[in-house]
Amino acid sequence: MSVSVVIPCYRSTRTLPDLVSRVVAVMDGRYAPYEVVLVVDGSPDDTWEVAAGLAARFPHVRALRLSRNYGQHNALLAGLRDARFEVTVTMDDDLQHPPEQIPALLAGLRDDLDLVYGVPYAEEHGPLRSLASRSVKAAMSGVLGIRTAGMISAFRAFRTHLRDGFDGFSGPHASIDVALSWATTRVGPVRVRMDHRDGPSNYNLRMLVRHTANMLFGFSALPLRAASYLGFAVGLIGVVLGALVLWSFAAGDTTVAGFTSICLMIAMFSSAQLMAIGLLGEYVGRLHTNGMGRPTYVIRERTGASVKV
Repeated sequence: MSVSVVIPCYRSTRTLPDLVSRVVAVMDGRYAPYEVVLVVDGSPDDTWEVAAGLAARFPHVRALRLSRNYGQHNALLAGLRDARFEVTVTMDDDLQHPPEQIPALLAGLRDDLDLVYGVPYAEEHGPLRSLASRSVKAAMSGVLGIRTAGMISAFRAFRTHLRDGFDGFSGPHASIDVALSWATTRVGPVRVRMDHRDGPSNYNLRMLVRHTANMLFGFSALPLRAASYLGFAVGLIGVVLGALVLWSFAAGDTTVAGFTSICLMIAMFSSAQLMAIGLLGEYVGRLHTNGMGRPTYVIRERTGASVKV
């Protein structure tokens, strides 16, 4: 099995030497060929110099330097598109994902699976962060329809051909897990050990909330469709209100001239406006969905004399 290990790097001058040395020790003699791709995401410290030094020291290590800080998932996307081998492993740079667990992760990538996530034996975050993480996964499952969202983690292994499913993906707001869900439903968990990270996480609560908003508004038309639902609900309320107003008028309880007409007009026009906005939202949502670069299909493998190796 040939393996590409992709690691986005940000403020990781202390952890990278140990991390890369451990990854190389695990991969040497076990997987051939292999590579370690370090993607430095515009880090303001000396992370690039450390990554470049490691690339010069180890023949299997390559380093990419982004022109500025784009974010973890954008850096991952750059590394995934640069990966050269049949299976890709992604992991964080803070030593929370032990390199010694890579073989267990790869062993879980059976023939009937295209993607596996490393699921920790025990909770890896504090209570507040864990609650936020579970909320994000619930949103991905309910709003984006990703049934396997509950097992998602940054420690993953997948068949590199899956990236064909989001080859046309562009834009500033990337989500690797959403993109992978476009390409396959053959997903499974692998129980792995997680270590304590070195220092505080670069992915804080504020960034998690922002990433969630990017997923909801960037990969779903549900917020647009909500206007249709609201218009339908207001329309039902308008029908009930109109019936009550007409009943009051027929019973002679209405004493203000024009009250009945104004109430009916407000109810009808409010409903009509919101439903019209909802219809426009449906069309805009389809344009938005088509603009994502979501694949029409993904070819899993090829066979025959014309196959390129």
